[in-house]
Amino acid sequence: MQVKDLLRQTDKLPNVPDVVRELILLLNDPDVNYSELTEKVSHDQTISLKVLRLVNSAYFGLSRKISSIDEATVLLGTEKLKTLVIASGFAGSVAKVEGLKLPEFWADSFRVAELAQWLAKRTPLVQADEAFTVGIVHNIGRLLLHLTEPAIAQEIQILVANRKAGRVKAEQDLLGFTSQDAGKALMDLWKFPPSLGLAVQLHKRPFANEDPNPLACVLNLACYLNACIRTERDYDLVREGFPMAVAKAAGLTEGIVYELEDALMIGDGLNQLI
Repeated sequence: MQVKDLLRQTDKLPNVPDVVRELILLLNDPDVNYSELTEKVSHDQTISLKVLRLVNSAYFGLSRKISSIDEATVLLGTEKLKTLVIASGFAGSVAKVEGLKLPEFWADSFRVAELAQWLAKRTPLVQADEAFTVGIVHNIGRLLLHLTEPAIAQEIQILVANRKAGRVKAEQDLLGFTSQDAGKALMDLWKFPPSLGLAVQLHKRPFANEDPNPLACVLNLACYLNACIRTERDYDLVREGFPMAVAKAAGLTEGIVYELEDALMIGDGLNQLI
């Protein structure tokens, strides 16, 4: 089997609206024009409603109600708008997936995104918004696999659950490629920036290339911390097991290990957006 065999099943691919992908590209531009942004936002009723709901929420504490998308977009700012667009766009891409509990899947993805963003803010080698984006989509290949080949996906799940193989080996044995390869292929199909797809592809093996990819390294670390949160690992064990070689390749200093307690407090704060 090849990755392209999954992508040929177009009726089963995640349905991320074109406007979401267009907005993500726009929001990656530091010189983005707000009028262009608001025009795109206004074309999607779901995103428009969520923008207005968020800007009128207690979080902003405004003294008056905002009903204009133009004004709401400016008040929200590009970083929060991008968070909302990605969260709502991807979480709404599929309604049901055999073998996956979607609320858990997306909560996990959002937490990895927040952790990746937290780490990226501590290194000059990675942009925080790019780290957040790849965190959201880092497991999109696994979602694709469950949508297109649910029987094989379940078989992989069983092998991993019974500890007969790690996920990467199980995928390579049964598919001939990994879900990270599938994730990159899907992102290429969606015309995401190549650097984001590459980070998704390499994050399980950040030293696969001669020069480690800093964004892939940050994503690798975010996944490590997320696993620690999920299993409620003792803080001392988190520090002892922290992959410092990966951290250095990401541009992080040794002092990062003394900040990890803050990272472990990151929750699923984006759930309210979906």
